[in-house]
Amino acid sequence: MSILDRLRGGRTAHDVDPLLVELQAALTPERVKMDSAQRSLLGKDASMFEGGVSGPICYPTSTDEVVAIAKIAERHGRAIVPRGAGTGLAGGAIPLGAPVVVAMTKMNAILEIDEENGIAWVEPGVINLDLTRHLTPRGFHYAPDPSSQQVCTIGGNVANNSGGPHCLAYGVTNPHIAALEVVTATGEVLLLGGLDAEPDGYDLRGVFVGSEGTLGITTKIAVRLTKNRPGVRTLLLSFATIRDAANTVSAVIAAGIVPAAMEVMDQKITRAVEHYVHAGYPIDAGAVLLAEVDGAEAGVDIDADRIRELGIANNATEVRLAADETERALLWKGRKTAFGAIAQIAPDYYLHDTVVPRSKLADVLDQIYEIADRHDVLVMNVLHAGDGNLHPLLIFDGREDGVMERIQAAGEEIITASLAAGGVLSGEHGIGVEKQPFMDQLFTSDDLDHQNRLRRAFDPTCRANPGKVLPMGHSCADIQQLRSVPTGVWG
Repeated sequence: MSILDRLRGGRTAHDVDPLLVELQAALTPERVKMDSAQRSLLGKDASMFEGGVSGPICYPTSTDEVVAIAKIAERHGRAIVPRGAGTGLAGGAIPLGAPVVVAMTKMNAILEIDEENGIAWVEPGVINLDLTRHLTPRGFHYAPDPSSQQVCTIGGNVANNSGGPHCLAYGVTNPHIAALEVVTATGEVLLLGGLDAEPDGYDLRGVFVGSEGTLGITTKIAVRLTKNRPGVRTLLLSFATIRDAANTVSAVIAAGIVPAAMEVMDQKITRAVEHYVHAGYPIDAGAVLLAEVDGAEAGVDIDADRIRELGIANNATEVRLAADETERALLWKGRKTAFGAIAQIAPDYYLHDTVVPRSKLADVLDQIYEIADRHDVLVMNVLHAGDGNLHPLLIFDGREDGVMERIQAAGEEIITASLAAGGVLSGEHGIGVEKQPFMDQLFTSDDLDHQNRLRRAFDPTCRANPGKVLPMGHSCADIQQLRSVPTGVWG
C-alpha cells in the first residue's frame, strides 16, 4: 500500500470520495469525520424517528469554514444539514439523502457582552444554560429556558424557535434575538436584523428564526439580555384532577395576572419525578401546578397571594410557597427532569408538542387520556399550561411487538384532536419530519406554496436540510432532486 493510500485510511484512489477530500482540505482531516460510528450517532436526533443517513460530518470553527463547506457541497450537488446538540424531538436534525452534516458544537464562544445595550454576541454552539451561568453574576440571564437547557445550543434554539417554562411571560426565542449572521446553502454570508431599534427592511431575522435549518446555517447570534428580577415567588398547588389545575391556569390569566411560568403535571408524571429527584412533590395529588411570579418584591407577594386564592377557588387541595431559593431550585429541577424520570417506567417515550387555546385545555386533555386508553398506551401529561402548550408523553418499550403501530396511531389522533380544538402543530419543538404530514391540515395549499417560495428565495436548489417541514408535493420537500450519493462511499 502506498504512502498516499495509508494517508487515505487504507482507501485506494478509485474509492475516495472527492467531496471528502475537498472538505478535509478546507478544514482539517481531524474535523471531517466519515467513520461509521460518527455517522450512526449523527444519523438521528433525540426524536423517535430513525432512518437518517449521514454523509461527511464537518466540525467548523469559523464562519469562513462554514462558507467553504457550503460551496464545496454545492459543487458536488450535495445537501447540507446543520446540527447542534441533537436534542430536537421532531426529527429536524436527521440527515436525509446522505448530506454533509455541519456540526456547530466547536463554534461555542461567547464573543462579546454589551451590558449597556443589553446584547451578547455568541456562536451557535454555546450551551443555553452556560450562557445564563455566564451572565448571572452580571445581573442578567438568557430568558428562553427549554427543559433541555443543560445541553441544547443557542443555534438549535434559533432553528426551532425554542421556548421553555418561562416563555409565558418572556416569550419564545424569536423576541430574544436581535440579529443573526447566517450562511446560505450557496455560501453567501448574510446579516439579518440589527442592533438598531428599528432595522431597515423586512424582518428576515424573524423569518429565519424557527426555519429549522431550511434557510441556511447560523454562525453568529446577537441575543438580548434579560435583567434578573429582584423578587421571585414559586408556588406548588395540588389538585384532585388535572381539569381543576387547567381551570386554575385559565382563571389566573383571566384575572390579569401574567406569571413567569405555569406548568402542570398529572399524577403519573408527578410520581415519576418525585421518585427520581425527591423534590417534595405530592405523589397522592391528581395533578400539580407549578406557578412562578417575578418582579418587584411587593408586587410578587400580591400576585402570589392572588394565585393562591384562585387555586383554592378551583379546588386546590394544598398550596405551598417555596421557602427559599434551594427549595425553588429543587422544584424546578423536578419539572425539568420530567422526561428523564420516565426511564424508571419504560425505556422509550414519544413526546408531542401541540398547542391549544387555554379554554380548551381541560377538554383536550380528556381526549388525550381517552385516545391513550383506546390504543392501550400509557400516557403522562406535562404541559406549559399558561400558553396551552401540551406535552403528552406516550411511554412504551420499543421491543414489544406491535407497540410502535399503537404509539403512532395514538400520536396521530392527538395531533388531529389538537387541530380540531383550534390548535397548532407545534409550540417549540418544530415540524421536522414528525409533523410534516400534517402541514396541509393546518395550512392551505396557497399558504404552503408561499412558504415554499420563501424557502427557495434563500435556497433556490433546496439543499439546506431537505425533506423537512414542507409536505410532499412541494419542490423543497423532495430530496430526490439532489445528485445521487457515490456508490460504495456513503451508501
